[in-house]
Amino acid sequence: MTTSILILKRKKMKKYNIIILLTCLLTPLCWNSCYDYPVDEDGLLITDREECYVSNFDLLGVDFQTVRRAAPAIDTLKQTINIEVYYGTDLEHLYPVFSLVTDAKLDPKITGTVDFSNLAAPKQWTVVSGNRKIRKTYTVNVTVQQKPN
Repeated sequence: MTTSILILKRKKMKKYNIIILLTCLLTPLCWNSCYDYPVDEDGLLITDREECYVSNFDLLGVDFQTVRRAAPAIDTLKQTINIEVYYGTDLEHLYPVFSLVTDAKLDPKITGTVDFSNLAAPKQWTVVSGNRKIRKTYTVNVTVQQKPN
């Protein structure tokens, strides 16, 4: 009886030894792969993509519903976004939502609502390319729908 228990224990130990061995062999490979692909200060992968533009934009109210009246006019050459919101929209508490080209990121980050109430001073965000070398600043111009009759 004791011999069979010893044999079973040895088999289990062999299994554990194999798992430990594989873990020890694969861990350096995982670490090495991290060095092949650098990450930025936000933990995002830095790639070799040079594209840098906004593909879509929206403004959401505090209820997370769109407040835009029509599709935004995005000019990637002039780097402007013109958007009209409904009359009566609370401009002090809006969530801007950007869709960017693959691997690009936005600076500064959007962490909550943004105050767009000063229409004479448009907000600006910078789109940074995947390789982090190209930066394009977009100006968001908000207009409010005329008061309906």
